[in-house]
Amino acid sequence: MAPSTNAVPQERDDAAPFGRMLTAMVTPMTADGAVDYDGAARLAAYLVDHQRNDGLVVSGTTGESPTTTDAEDERLLRTVIEAVGDRAHVVAGVGTNNTVHTLKLARQAEAAGADGLLVVTPYYNKPPQEGLARHFTTVADATELPVMLYDIPGRTGTPIAPETLLRLAEHPRIIAVKEAKGDMFAASRVMAETDLVFYSGDDALNLPWLSLGAAGFVSVVGHVVGADLHEMIDAYLGGDVDRARRIHRRLIPVITAIMTRTQGVIAVKAALSLVGQPGGAVRPPLVDATPEFTAALREDLIAGGVKVLEGP
Repeated sequence: MAPSTNAVPQERDDAAPFGRMLTAMVTPMTADGAVDYDGAARLAAYLVDHQRNDGLVVSGTTGESPTTTDAEDERLLRTVIEAVGDRAHVVAGVGTNNTVHTLKLARQAEAAGADGLLVVTPYYNKPPQEGLARHFTTVADATELPVMLYDIPGRTGTPIAPETLLRLAEHPRIIAVKEAKGDMFAASRVMAETDLVFYSGDDALNLPWLSLGAAGFVSVVGHVVGADLHEMIDAYLGGDVDRARRIHRRLIPVITAIMTRTQGVIAVKAALSLVGQPGGAVRPPLVDATPEFTAALREDLIAGGVKVLEGP
């Protein structure tokens, strides 16, 4: 499936090169664990047209990338580009702990028509900072696409040191960071000394990140409250901090339910089922949400202002 020939290239705003409100999209699956490509197209359209997402990240952690194949990643990316590439930035998650494999995925994403690359810190093998610098630079050299680094040591075991970010910022295609380690002071230094654009990668800290100059969010809860998060961004950037704070506080039950009680993809696929959108099963070694979890999730979504389907 080729990218839509009717797609209009997204203009890049240097202050928010991938848009301001992005969701790290789940990969919808059928009950037997196959990728539901039709569901992915429907979900992408819902996120852009109804949840006000400026961009989508495909095949990130929430997309269950550790268990999808390269062929599935490519078809999924092309599906999402065809569905929404004319009106949203589509960023491909290509990071692995193998530089050669990451290069293959980066080139595959460029050929499919992605607007950018999300490259996570190599995990498990825990490379030193010099190894990180070489890995990210090699990937950035491999295509003409802009790169967003993904710094999440809670999953990878290795943070990207501020000095490494200062060095990587000199590369013309390394332009952004999805920050999920919560080191706001270090990020402030990097923002002050470079042109790297930061995105909040932790929904609990979305509003604080805006106060430090982050461009926006790469969210998980954006699957069900993306429009609210976009409103928060608009309010904050428009100078209405009180309104932004009220939105943040209203969404606390949603963020708590989805981001703190189990893996985000498990919770958000359950949430999607409650709002009538494609999500489906998760692949092993993850497990689907229990009925008890889903019942509690329903109440938290309602408390946060999310309209859920009628049910028990």
